Amino acid sequence: PDLTPGEVVARAERIAATLVHRQAETEQRTFYAEDTHAAFAEAGFYRLLVPRRYGGYEADTTTLVEVAAELGRGDGSAAWTASVYWIPTWMTCLFPDAVQDEVFATPDVRICGTLSPTATATPVPGGIVVNGSWGFITGALHSQWQEIVAIQVGPDSPPMPVLALVPMAQLQVVDDWYTAGLRGTGSVTTVAEAVFVPAERVLPLGAVLAGQHAGAANVDRPSYRAPLLPVAAASSVGTVVGLARAAQETFLQRL
Repeated sequence: PDLTPGEVVARAERIAATLVHRQAETEQRTFYAEDTHAAFAEAGFYRLLVPRRYGGYEADTTTLVEVAAELGRGDGSAAWTASVYWIPTWMTCLFPDAVQDEVFATPDVRICGTLSPTATATPVPGGIVVNGSWGFITGALHSQWQEIVAIQVGPDSPPMPVLALVPMAQLQVVDDWYTAGLRGTGSVTTVAEAVFVPAERVLPLGAVLAGQHAGAANVDRPSYRAPLLPVAAASSVGTVVGLARAAQETFLQRL
Protein backbone atom coordinates (compact mmCIF):
# COMPACT_ATOMS: atom_id res chain seq x y z
CA PRO A 1 0.00 0.00 0.00
CA ASP A 2 1.24 3.47 -0.83
CA LEU A 3 -0.78 5.37 1.78
CA THR A 4 1.56 7.81 3.52
CA PRO A 5 1.41 8.68 7.24
CA GLY A 6 0.29 12.18 6.37
CA GLU A 7 -2.58 10.87 4.28
CA VAL A 8 -3.88 8.53 6.95
CA VAL A 9 -3.71 11.30 9.58
CA ALA A 10 -5.61 13.59 7.20
CA ARG A 11 -8.30 10.94 6.86
CA ALA A 12 -8.58 10.80 10.65
CA GLU A 13 -8.96 14.58 10.79
CA ARG A 14 -11.81 14.50 8.25
CA ILE A 15 -13.62 11.64 9.98
CA ALA A 16 -13.27 13.33 13.38
CA ALA A 17 -15.50 16.14 12.15
CA THR A 18 -18.32 13.63 11.57
CA LEU A 19 -17.73 11.83 14.88
CA VAL A 20 -18.66 14.94 16.83
CA HIS A 21 -22.22 14.74 15.53
CA ARG A 22 -22.51 11.03 16.42
CA GLN A 23 -21.31 11.33 20.01
CA ALA A 24 -24.75 11.18 21.60
CA GLU A 25 -25.79 8.19 19.49
CA THR A 26 -22.56 6.35 20.31
CA GLU A 27 -23.03 6.98 24.03
CA GLN A 28 -26.61 5.72 23.90
CA ARG A 29 -25.72 2.57 21.94
CA THR A 30 -22.61 1.91 24.11
CA PHE A 31 -20.63 1.19 20.93
CA TYR A 32 -20.11 3.12 17.74
CA ALA A 33 -22.48 2.86 14.79
CA GLU A 34 -22.02 0.86 11.60
CA ASP A 35 -21.42 4.10 9.68
CA THR A 36 -18.42 4.86 11.87
CA HIS A 37 -17.20 1.28 11.60
CA ALA A 38 -17.42 1.44 7.79
CA ALA A 39 -15.61 4.77 7.71
CA PHE A 40 -12.78 3.41 9.87
CA ALA A 41 -12.43 0.36 7.64
CA GLU A 42 -12.41 2.42 4.44
CA ALA A 43 -9.83 4.79 5.90
CA GLY A 44 -7.53 1.88 6.74
CA PHE A 45 -7.46 2.43 10.50
CA TYR A 46 -7.94 -1.28 11.23
CA ARG A 47 -4.91 -2.13 9.05
CA LEU A 48 -2.38 0.24 10.58
CA LEU A 49 -0.48 -2.57 12.35
CA VAL A 50 -1.38 -5.38 9.94
CA PRO A 51 1.66 -6.73 8.02
CA ARG A 52 2.11 -5.41 4.51
CA ARG A 53 1.86 -8.89 3.02
CA TYR A 54 -1.80 -8.89 4.09
CA GLY A 55 -2.52 -5.38 2.79
CA GLY A 56 -1.60 -3.57 5.99
CA TYR A 57 0.56 -0.51 6.59
CA GLU A 58 2.96 -1.50 9.41
CA ALA A 59 2.57 2.05 10.73
CA ASP A 60 5.13 3.66 12.99
CA THR A 61 4.26 4.82 16.49
CA THR A 62 4.11 8.50 15.54
CA THR A 63 1.36 7.73 13.05
CA LEU A 64 -0.57 5.73 15.66
CA VAL A 65 -0.46 8.63 18.12
CA GLU A 66 -1.46 11.22 15.54
CA VAL A 67 -4.35 9.19 14.11
CA ALA A 68 -5.79 8.44 17.55
CA ALA A 69 -5.34 12.07 18.62
CA GLU A 70 -7.31 13.33 15.62
CA LEU A 71 -10.09 10.79 16.21
CA GLY A 72 -10.10 11.63 19.92
CA ARG A 73 -10.89 15.25 19.11
CA GLY A 74 -14.12 13.99 17.53
CA ASP A 75 -15.15 11.19 19.89
CA GLY A 76 -13.03 9.67 22.64
CA SER A 77 -14.99 6.40 22.64
CA ALA A 78 -14.56 5.78 18.92
CA ALA A 79 -10.90 6.75 19.06
CA TRP A 80 -10.22 4.49 22.02
CA THR A 81 -11.89 1.53 20.34
CA ALA A 82 -9.90 1.94 17.12
CA SER A 83 -6.63 2.34 19.00
CA VAL A 84 -7.21 -0.63 21.31
CA TYR A 85 -7.60 -2.88 18.25
CA TRP A 86 -4.02 -2.04 17.27
CA ILE A 87 -2.53 -3.72 20.35
CA PRO A 88 -3.94 -7.25 19.87
CA THR A 89 -3.29 -6.87 16.13
CA TRP A 90 0.39 -6.30 16.90
CA MET A 91 0.45 -9.31 19.27
CA THR A 92 -1.08 -11.50 16.56
CA CYS A 93 1.98 -10.74 14.46
CA LEU A 94 4.09 -12.76 16.93
CA PHE A 95 2.11 -15.95 16.33
CA PRO A 96 3.16 -18.63 13.82
CA ASP A 97 2.83 -17.53 10.20
CA ALA A 98 0.05 -20.05 9.52
CA VAL A 99 -2.01 -18.56 12.38
CA GLN A 100 -1.50 -15.09 10.95
CA ASP A 101 -2.66 -16.38 7.57
CA GLU A 102 -5.87 -17.57 9.22
CA VAL A 103 -6.57 -14.39 11.20
CA PHE A 104 -5.64 -11.84 8.54
CA ALA A 105 -7.56 -13.65 5.81
CA THR A 106 -10.56 -11.60 6.98
CA PRO A 107 -10.42 -8.12 5.40
CA ASP A 108 -10.13 -5.35 8.04
CA VAL A 109 -10.16 -7.96 10.78
CA ARG A 110 -10.74 -6.66 14.30
CA ILE A 111 -9.04 -8.35 17.23
CA CYS A 112 -9.93 -7.35 20.77
CA GLY A 113 -8.08 -8.49 23.84
CA THR A 114 -6.73 -8.12 27.33
CA LEU A 115 -3.65 -8.90 29.38
CA SER A 116 -5.69 -9.84 32.48
CA PRO A 117 -5.23 -13.55 33.36
CA THR A 118 -8.76 -14.06 34.66
CA ALA A 119 -9.28 -17.57 33.28
CA THR A 120 -7.75 -21.02 33.58
CA ALA A 121 -6.31 -23.19 30.83
CA THR A 122 -6.09 -26.96 31.10
CA PRO A 123 -3.65 -28.79 28.81
CA VAL A 124 -5.30 -31.43 26.61
CA PRO A 125 -4.03 -33.33 23.58
CA GLY A 126 -3.49 -30.82 20.78
CA GLY A 127 -4.02 -27.66 22.80
CA ILE A 128 -5.77 -26.26 25.86
CA VAL A 129 -9.31 -25.93 27.21
CA VAL A 130 -10.14 -22.50 28.63
CA ASN A 131 -12.71 -21.51 31.24
CA GLY A 132 -13.20 -18.02 32.65
CA SER A 133 -14.18 -14.46 31.84
CA TRP A 134 -12.54 -11.16 30.96
CA GLY A 135 -13.83 -7.68 31.69
CA PHE A 136 -13.45 -4.35 29.88
CA ILE A 137 -13.01 -5.93 26.43
CA THR A 138 -13.16 -2.81 24.29
CA GLY A 139 -14.49 -3.38 20.78
CA ALA A 140 -15.68 -6.94 21.40
CA LEU A 141 -18.97 -6.25 19.62
CA HIS A 142 -17.18 -5.48 16.33
CA SER A 143 -14.46 -8.14 16.63
CA GLN A 144 -13.91 -11.47 14.92
CA TRP A 145 -11.19 -12.63 17.35
CA GLN A 146 -10.17 -12.08 20.96
CA GLU A 147 -6.75 -12.51 22.45
CA ILE A 148 -7.36 -14.01 25.86
CA VAL A 149 -4.95 -14.59 28.75
CA ALA A 150 -5.33 -17.55 31.08
CA ILE A 151 -3.28 -19.35 33.70
CA GLN A 152 -2.29 -22.74 32.36
CA VAL A 153 -2.22 -25.34 35.10
CA GLY A 154 -0.93 -28.80 34.31
CA PRO A 155 -0.12 -31.84 36.44
CA ASP A 156 3.60 -31.79 35.57
CA SER A 157 4.40 -28.09 35.33
CA PRO A 158 4.05 -24.92 37.43
CA PRO A 159 1.23 -22.46 36.61
CA MET A 160 2.07 -20.33 33.57
CA PRO A 161 0.17 -17.42 31.95
CA VAL A 162 -0.56 -18.01 28.28
CA LEU A 163 -2.02 -15.85 25.55
CA ALA A 164 -4.36 -17.43 23.02
CA LEU A 165 -6.37 -16.43 19.97
CA VAL A 166 -10.04 -17.39 20.10
CA PRO A 167 -12.79 -16.70 17.53
CA MET A 168 -15.49 -14.48 19.01
CA ALA A 169 -18.08 -17.04 17.88
CA GLN A 170 -16.76 -19.37 20.60
CA LEU A 171 -17.19 -16.81 23.39
CA GLN A 172 -20.24 -15.45 25.18
CA VAL A 173 -20.69 -11.67 25.40
CA VAL A 174 -22.23 -10.15 28.52
CA ASP A 175 -23.96 -6.81 27.94
CA ASP A 176 -22.65 -5.07 31.07
CA TRP A 177 -20.99 -1.89 29.82
CA TYR A 178 -23.02 1.06 31.17
CA THR A 179 -20.65 3.72 32.45
CA ALA A 180 -20.21 7.46 32.86
CA GLY A 181 -17.03 7.74 30.78
CA LEU A 182 -16.04 6.24 27.41
CA ARG A 183 -19.50 4.69 27.39
CA GLY A 184 -19.38 4.19 23.62
CA THR A 185 -16.42 1.80 23.64
CA GLY A 186 -18.54 -1.30 24.11
CA SER A 187 -16.07 -2.63 26.68
CA VAL A 188 -18.17 -5.62 27.66
CA THR A 189 -17.32 -8.84 29.49
CA THR A 190 -16.61 -12.01 27.52
CA VAL A 191 -16.89 -15.57 28.81
CA ALA A 192 -15.33 -18.89 27.81
CA GLU A 193 -16.95 -22.16 28.81
CA ALA A 194 -14.80 -25.19 27.97
CA VAL A 195 -13.39 -23.55 24.84
CA PHE A 196 -10.75 -25.64 23.06
CA VAL A 197 -7.81 -23.70 21.60
CA PRO A 198 -5.34 -25.55 19.35
CA ALA A 199 -1.70 -25.40 20.40
CA GLU A 200 -0.62 -23.29 17.42
CA ARG A 201 -2.87 -20.48 18.68
CA VAL A 202 -1.30 -20.46 22.17
CA LEU A 203 1.86 -18.61 23.25
CA PRO A 204 3.51 -18.17 26.64
CA LEU A 205 2.66 -14.66 27.83
CA GLY A 206 6.27 -14.13 28.86
CA ALA A 207 7.41 -14.71 25.29
CA VAL A 208 4.87 -12.17 24.02
CA LEU A 209 5.95 -9.55 26.55
CA ALA A 210 9.55 -10.15 25.49
CA GLY A 211 8.66 -9.75 21.81
CA GLN A 212 9.69 -13.28 20.88
CA HIS A 213 8.34 -14.36 17.50
CA ALA A 214 6.87 -17.81 16.93
CA GLY A 215 6.79 -17.11 13.20
CA ALA A 216 9.47 -16.05 10.73
CA ALA A 217 7.84 -13.50 8.42
CA ASN A 218 7.80 -10.52 10.82
CA VAL A 219 11.07 -11.02 12.70
CA ASP A 220 13.01 -8.38 10.74
CA ARG A 221 10.11 -5.95 10.20
CA PRO A 222 10.72 -2.70 12.15
CA SER A 223 7.11 -2.40 13.32
CA TYR A 224 7.32 -5.74 15.13
CA ARG A 225 10.75 -5.42 16.75
CA ALA A 226 9.71 -3.05 19.57
CA PRO A 227 8.59 -4.54 22.91
CA LEU A 228 4.87 -4.88 23.52
CA LEU A 229 4.44 -2.36 26.32
CA PRO A 230 5.88 0.64 24.40
CA VAL A 231 3.69 -0.33 21.44
CA ALA A 232 0.65 -0.48 23.71
CA ALA A 233 1.52 2.89 25.24
CA ALA A 234 1.94 4.52 21.84
CA SER A 235 -1.37 3.02 20.69
CA SER A 236 -3.24 4.27 23.76
CA VAL A 237 -1.91 7.75 24.46
CA GLY A 238 -3.22 9.41 21.29
CA THR A 239 -6.86 9.23 22.41
CA VAL A 240 -6.00 11.03 25.65
CA VAL A 241 -4.15 13.73 23.72
CA GLY A 242 -7.14 14.16 21.42
CA LEU A 243 -9.56 14.45 24.33
CA ALA A 244 -7.36 17.13 25.88
CA ARG A 245 -7.19 19.06 22.61
CA ALA A 246 -10.98 18.88 22.25
CA ALA A 247 -11.44 20.14 25.81
CA GLN A 248 -9.10 23.05 25.15
CA GLU A 249 -10.84 23.93 21.89
CA THR A 250 -14.26 23.81 23.55
CA PHE A 251 -13.08 26.03 26.38
CA LEU A 252 -11.60 28.61 24.02
CA GLN A 253 -14.75 28.63 21.88
CA ARG A 254 -16.91 29.28 24.94
CA LEU A 255 -14.48 31.93 26.17
